[in-house]
Amino acid sequence: MVKLLICIFSGMAVAVVMLQLRQQRMELSHQNNVLHNAIESTQAKLWSQQLQIAVYTAPNAIEQTVGSHALKMVPRTPVAAGATHWMDARPNASH
Repeated sequence: MVKLLICIFSGMAVAVVMLQLRQQRMELSHQNNVLHNAIESTQAKLWSQQLQIAVYTAPNAIEQTVGSHALKMVPRTPVAAGATHWMDARPNASH
């Protein structure tokens, strides 16, 4: 009789622990979904901002902006041709 009661109580304890673990798994899954949705919305916002930057910095948009504001922009003189070192941006860098 005592062994049967021990088995019943042990079985109930295991069942309660299993239910608690299942509940924790469901809560973690919910939190994971919430975080995933937040990441997706942030990523969508970032992509939208990148698209806006690409539109505003397109060559034709810059040309139109410079033309509409009558800015007198002069092209910079190119760097003189010569041997450059791959680590240094300056022309004719010493080794």
